[in-house]
Amino acid sequence: MNPQQAYAPGTDPYFPDHGDARYRVHHYELDLDYRPVSNRLSGSARLSALAGTAPLQEIALDLAPFRIQRVLLDSRTVRYTHRAGKLRIRPAKALAPGAAFTVEVRYTGNPKPVRSPWGGLGWEELTDGALVASQPIGAPSWYPCNDRPADKASYRVAITTPSPYTAVVGGRLLTRTTRASSTTWVYEQPAATSTYLVTVSLGKYTAVPLTSSGPADERRPPVPQTAYLPATLLPEFTEDFARQTRMMRFFEETFGPYPFGEYAIVVADEELDVPVEAQGVATFGTNHLDGARTSERLIAHELAHQWFGNSVSIADWQHIWLNEGFAKYAEWLWSEHAGGRTAATHAAAAHQQLAVLPQDLLLADPGEKLMFDDRLYERGGLTVHALRCALGEDAFSHMLKDWTRRHRHGTVTTADFTAHAQQYAAAPLDDLFDAWLREPSLPPLPHPTGPHPPADLQANPLPQD
Repeated sequence: MNPQQAYAPGTDPYFPDHGDARYRVHHYELDLDYRPVSNRLSGSARLSALAGTAPLQEIALDLAPFRIQRVLLDSRTVRYTHRAGKLRIRPAKALAPGAAFTVEVRYTGNPKPVRSPWGGLGWEELTDGALVASQPIGAPSWYPCNDRPADKASYRVAITTPSPYTAVVGGRLLTRTTRASSTTWVYEQPAATSTYLVTVSLGKYTAVPLTSSGPADERRPPVPQTAYLPATLLPEFTEDFARQTRMMRFFEETFGPYPFGEYAIVVADEELDVPVEAQGVATFGTNHLDGARTSERLIAHELAHQWFGNSVSIADWQHIWLNEGFAKYAEWLWSEHAGGRTAATHAAAAHQQLAVLPQDLLLADPGEKLMFDDRLYERGGLTVHALRCALGEDAFSHMLKDWTRRHRHGTVTTADFTAHAQQYAAAPLDDLFDAWLREPSLPPLPHPTGPHPPADLQANPLPQD
């Protein structure tokens, strides 16, 4: 067992009604049938799990109000209740500490987003198709799960839908089988995945392979990348995502090897407020394409999340700055590398913007109401920049790569990161982290003190495609 995935006691302080810390799931098998016209979902979910450190008298799963058809525990019928978003299963006899068990749930209904302070989250019916956007608590809108970010598991997802539709799920496509008017798509994601990062996109899409340009690296083959989008958007997409493979190579040079087997981009045939983050997939809306690369920073942001948030995942939502701060800084690093504004220039603009806004956000513990506040993203990016300035370029580069390597597919906290960063510093970083993470007032704008950036962080103007 990966020690980073070991049983973790406690519940998420921001969402104590989600998740059950008394056990952990290590594998999900989802078999789904979805009819877009009627928005009807029939599903079977099989969860392979381990009890925690105490006898397990109840197994609580998070699940929206679907109609339950059957619940099995270790292949036997079992008593259960289903109300207020919780499917509570009562074993005839408490499961022993550390015991392995399986739960199977068959269910059906019309999926819809679950309510949250940020509106509906999870399964979203589109004009012609569907997508899943679950961050942070939308996963129960479409499958029964232990909905806490620290409980990461592998997945196999099979989904059957009318044949005109393409189904995209994060992971490797194992099979695609067409019978009569329906097609079944089977995907496998072997990497440990948080529940909110599992996604499905359904639409009438054209698949576009994104081949890597430039010399091949035999030590590290190009990451397979595929885009799925309406064919009518191909001209704009070709321009807006022209640098996608170069961006992937730069981030691998900067953050370390891409942590998954493949990367997919979906452009839904609908406008979306923001792109959707998921494991091995990023979903954009039609409004993110204009043929002028206006949204390239968002492309960088979502790709960076594959390292920061998806592979290296937070133990609970209090630490969300570790996801968003590094993804924001990745935008600045890409701009710097591609010959645009430097990270220092971006940092100065962010600092100027934050200076005139309320100073009431604690980055290390923003609270549920402010966890998606724009200030968290900008201050998170500034915190990473302050650390870069304090460490110097070489130490900062090594710190980044070692962070993603040591915690690959694991879970982390802010304390884990500050302890990690300290290993690369010549002087204590306590004052820096206290000022940026634990105090609401904005510290002064940081300035670089080390040598020039190493080759993998230097500006490198790219040719216009």
